[in-house]
Amino acid sequence: MLNIGFLNELLNTIAHQGRSLVDRARGLAGDAGRIDTMPLADLAALLLSARGEASGVVIAREIVSRYQRLETAQRHAFLLALNNSFAASPDDIRVAFSIYDSEPNARNHARLLATVEPPRQEVIRRLNLAPGNTGGLVRMREDLLDALPDHPELAALDNDFRHLFSSWFNRGFLVLRRIDWSSPAQILEKIIRYEAVHAIESWDDLRRRIEPADRRCYAFFHPALIDEPLIFVEVALMAERPAAIEPILAEKRDILAGPQATTAVFYSISNCQKGLAGISFGNFLIKQVVEDLRRDIPTLDTFVTLSPVPGFRRWVDAECANRTTTFVSDADRAVLAALDGEENDPEDMEDASRVLLPLLARYFLEARTPSGRVIDPVARFHLGNGARLERLNLFADFSAKGWRDSYAAMVNYLYDLKSIEENHERFATHGEVVASSAVSRALGSRRLHKSDATP
Repeated sequence: MLNIGFLNELLNTIAHQGRSLVDRARGLAGDAGRIDTMPLADLAALLLSARGEASGVVIAREIVSRYQRLETAQRHAFLLALNNSFAASPDDIRVAFSIYDSEPNARNHARLLATVEPPRQEVIRRLNLAPGNTGGLVRMREDLLDALPDHPELAALDNDFRHLFSSWFNRGFLVLRRIDWSSPAQILEKIIRYEAVHAIESWDDLRRRIEPADRRCYAFFHPALIDEPLIFVEVALMAERPAAIEPILAEKRDILAGPQATTAVFYSISNCQKGLAGISFGNFLIKQVVEDLRRDIPTLDTFVTLSPVPGFRRWVDAECANRTTTFVSDADRAVLAALDGEENDPEDMEDASRVLLPLLARYFLEARTPSGRVIDPVARFHLGNGARLERLNLFADFSAKGWRDSYAAMVNYLYDLKSIEENHERFATHGEVVASSAVSRALGSRRLHKSDATP
């Protein structure tokens, strides 16, 4: 088995010996010329010019160590310098393309590719020489994502990070591990911290989710990030498809015996590393977990989610504010407004159901972003994986977050193993939301005539 600790110690030894090599090679003398006093951008340039492994390790470690001690504004300044000073040269690209265009052989093609690649990509690769710095680069991208709203030009550097991370974190490097009550405490603490869908309130709450025989948790790990989950999924083994989250998370419930379990319910999927946003793990995770569950529990024949609808209430609010909408009447607005006085109260919801159910169906089947995409990010994830929108569940999550985000609505996506590939193609190629007939019927006749809309 790969001994990460031994490799890190070896790299640290190389780095210690390499510091003197760097200083001697540059002919530096005295404290004023040492690498620990050089500006970080200059160090990045020095890192690019380093030829030896030892010198590369020590420079990378110096950059990483100093970067971690910077204030936020200083970190953003370094990222801007990396973005702007280590970009590809347009003149060099034009020359390389001209040479390739006149003589399109393999050598000139390789030269063109090398010229087009921004030098900052090589800086990032070499920063990864620092012992244990894969995690440091993930955190550096977190800083980059935080800086993007104020510095949109950093999108170019973000593309470089995404390009490299998509290779470094591809499925071949990921390790699936089951998380149970015997897992190391530091991993269990991170599961509590990273849970993003249904907050884990205590250690007892965590134990109820991972220890009973009818509850499972699986996570992907990467060999370079020791004991740092990348993404995890919580699974409930049940005898039927659930319509609400409370029975799954209930403190007191009957534990289902193995042979009684026919349905695996994925009720929470949480990404753990903000710096890996945009790097897809979830589709691999679900498919791998399905394979493992089918092997371990032959009685399972249904794989379904119980998923949140995080943008639904925001979209409803926008529809209500749109006085020319053909989907919300004044009477509907009155019903929805009254709900704000009854938060988390499941009683007397019949009128609200008549308004919300067709709106929920429309949110998935008809509403789109300006670019034509399905609005809901969770829907895009599961539909893109080949799932079918199976059932709409009103008043399924009366937590403060569930009510605030979606009027407590949740939905089931069905992973029908025979149809996954076809469903994926229909969504990826045509943007079609594959849905059950029950979801389609929920559209009902709520569409108003233009004359019924408020002027």
